[in-house]
Amino acid sequence: MSKQYDIVVMGAGHNGLVAACYLAKAGKKVLVVERNKWAGGGVVTQELTVPGFRHDQHSISHVCLAANPMMTDDELGLLGKFDLNYNFLDIPSITLFPDGTHLCLYKDVDKTCESIAQFSQRDAETYRKHATFGKKVVPMFLQGMYSPPAPMGAFLSMLDQSQEGRDLFQMMTRSPLDILNYMYESDKVKIHFMKPVAQLLQMPDDMGTGLCMLMIPGLMHTYGIPKPVGGSGRLTDALIRCFEHYGGEVVMESQVDKVVTKHGRAVGLRTQDGQLHTAKDAVLAAIHPKRLDRFIDGLDEDLLRRANRVKSSPFNILTAHYAINEKAKFFAGDVVTKASATEYATTMNFKEFVDQFEPLRRGEVIREKLMFSGADQSHHDPSRAPPGKGVMLTQAFVPYFLKDGGPQRWDDYKEEVADMILDGMRPFISNFTAENIIARTVDSPLDHERHSPNSFVDGDEHGLGTYFFQGGSNRPIPELSNYTVPGVSGLYLCGPFMHPSGGVFGGGRATAIKMFQDLGLDFQKVVDQDRVKLTRTTGFEKKAPPVEAAPPEVSAAPVAAAAVQTAQAAAAEHDVVLYGGDGEPMISISSLEAGEAGLLINGRIYGTVPLRATLKPADLRRSLGLLSWGLIPFLIKLLFKR
Repeated sequence: MSKQYDIVVMGAGHNGLVAACYLAKAGKKVLVVERNKWAGGGVVTQELTVPGFRHDQHSISHVCLAANPMMTDDELGLLGKFDLNYNFLDIPSITLFPDGTHLCLYKDVDKTCESIAQFSQRDAETYRKHATFGKKVVPMFLQGMYSPPAPMGAFLSMLDQSQEGRDLFQMMTRSPLDILNYMYESDKVKIHFMKPVAQLLQMPDDMGTGLCMLMIPGLMHTYGIPKPVGGSGRLTDALIRCFEHYGGEVVMESQVDKVVTKHGRAVGLRTQDGQLHTAKDAVLAAIHPKRLDRFIDGLDEDLLRRANRVKSSPFNILTAHYAINEKAKFFAGDVVTKASATEYATTMNFKEFVDQFEPLRRGEVIREKLMFSGADQSHHDPSRAPPGKGVMLTQAFVPYFLKDGGPQRWDDYKEEVADMILDGMRPFISNFTAENIIARTVDSPLDHERHSPNSFVDGDEHGLGTYFFQGGSNRPIPELSNYTVPGVSGLYLCGPFMHPSGGVFGGGRATAIKMFQDLGLDFQKVVDQDRVKLTRTTGFEKKAPPVEAAPPEVSAAPVAAAAVQTAQAAAAEHDVVLYGGDGEPMISISSLEAGEAGLLINGRIYGTVPLRATLKPADLRRSLGLLSWGLIPFLIKLLFKR
């Protein structure tokens, strides 16, 4: 039995649903086929322990979604029409130390600096520069996160045109460990800032992962940490409502076993029960590069070889979900309950902390070196549990491939490791006792892979490691980075293994943009139609760019000093400035020069990255051709407008 659609989608993860919503809004007849009983992939909230307690099984917060135009412009109506609400807490993260002290990262930079100053005044001054620079550059990087990636060569060439760009490149290609040791002196401060880096599943000394040291403060102080009211899966619920509103269909518990091709073109999906879902325009599939040959016949052997060579994250996460009778109480006080993320340090020595990552390289779990985090989600979202009770989430970094027994050993070992985490957290939580625990469910890296076998390969919830060589137009590999598969027209890819990365980015928007281009659809026209004006504050309102100047240079922090020089570079009064849709300066043009190849344009992008581009004669002629006679009266009037 076969039914014809315009688009068929394999997988109802949040990336596939986002793309499907845009396509359905464009008037396409779209079907989504999902193997599980639930939609959302890694964005799902379920009653994992006992009824009434709602647990986030994978993602918890949606940090990287905060700047997505899907949310800031409410392009799909998720906030205005489909009942999606978020909490934004004033304390994105807190680190608890064994001596009873704690360090907070507040959304407010001044408060964060005060918290740091209790351990080092010098580090507080350095961090102010660090945060200022992060807020300056984060718009530039975010601009490319929600659309198809720019060519890596062009981006690197742009950075190489000035000393500021080369300083930025150096920071991007260094390791977080290098940067922290350059910039800070306090061990507690270093531990605090390495913790969120580790949450990205990055080793401290992984070269080419230093960008996170800019992005984390930039994101935290600009947006904070958005968490859906009711759990992470509320985003999925809103996407389903949106999708069905625009006529989309979802089929659950249906396992796709083949992408059907004809004459080199994808024409549908075949399921294990013999169903054939045909597509007139395109097929969109969440297929990890290491799984391509399982679903698509006839691909080039060299392509498959390169696809199988992609590198997973160096370690994974074991998660234990608790239903507790009484909300968690912390020895550090109520400040912990106001934080979005809570990290626990079992040492105050930075070298010892870094050494805790070593067992992960060897496939070992050692009780004394276990690193963990966790919070009671009901403190800031009472809807997650019955009145007075709590929903405790604990996580620990663990290997997927265990030294003894491999990944299959996790089924017998995960409860023991969960007990280790529980023992490690009890010195910080006064009532995390056996008497207060109602029920527990544990998910190992092997369980994560079972939940999403075609995305979370090797238990990697980020799809792939976030290495420099696997970023942007190299993610997952250059041939697949434009969301298409060589040799199979009409087939598109989405998932955490694609640009922008793992985590909740709403990355399906970028895939949708590519599909719109190929299908001859006007993306901006579609997102502008059927818009609802918001009548409430959502937290996703667009943020004005920072205007404060960076403090004087601190010689003890050479990387930060270079950052300050870059952050202080701003558009001069005589510059020509091009503004984004929300009024933020995007490109400033400082001078035009005559060159052999064409008109040389000098300036900056987002006030940070140098711009030196050439407008060639043919393009100049085309640009003049865009000026219709009807625009001339408008331009004359514009010249005199104040």
